[in-house]
Amino acid sequence: MYQEEGDIVGGGPGAGTGTVAGPVTTAPGLEHLLVSLQLTDSAFPSGFYTLSHSLEGFAHAKAVDSGALPHLLESLLLHGVGPADATALALAHRACRAGDPEAVVTVDAHLFATKLGREMRQAATRTGRQLLDLASEVFDRPEIDDYFGRVVRREAPGTQAVAAGVIYAATGVPVRQAVASDLFAFCASFAGAALRLRLTDHRKAQTLLHGAAPVIEAAVEAALRRELPDVGATVFASDIMSGRHERAEARLFAS
Repeated sequence: MYQEEGDIVGGGPGAGTGTVAGPVTTAPGLEHLLVSLQLTDSAFPSGFYTLSHSLEGFAHAKAVDSGALPHLLESLLLHGVGPADATALALAHRACRAGDPEAVVTVDAHLFATKLGREMRQAATRTGRQLLDLASEVFDRPEIDDYFGRVVRREAPGTQAVAAGVIYAATGVPVRQAVASDLFAFCASFAGAALRLRLTDHRKAQTLLHGAAPVIEAAVEAALRRELPDVGATVFASDIMSGRHERAEARLFAS
């Protein structure tokens, strides 16, 4: 997939001395990988760090401990974010690549409607709008600008997953890589929330992320096979915990 030699053009004089003598280009595929890494980096201010994905609700109810974290994460991936957000991302990505922004809006509205709790809807649209706003500046792609404009004009809700689908498509990231990247970002956010809630430590959090890899792979493949009527989560315990979290007196996270 990647070339070891010839990735950087402009070898000539000065090569290997810390200076670049000619124009620098990125190897085929590497540019897309770098976009994925940037978007999934915890330093990218999309607002994901403000979300616990219902984990804080579980913690308040004392319904989860460190040993149960892998099982909860697996359930959320396979029955929550996978069938809902990841599937919507894939569909939005394909629609954007096909030059059909109206289809992207349809996917966005459908995903928004499947989010049962007010807290989850607000979290999805707040992070989605922030993601589009920043990506419009960083990547400077007309498809991103167009969809951000639709969200600003309230022609589309602007959920995070659909916003990500548009951004990945506009920057040329393949759909499978895009879905996998976003699911990893979800897992990293979940692990970060577990750390802040003192449900795990930094070493165990990395073990949690590594252990989620085969579950992410399964969730990706399933998401790529679904169609729009299939979009929707069936993690009702998470919905209940999110509803309780909305009314909690003290909250560390927005969801």
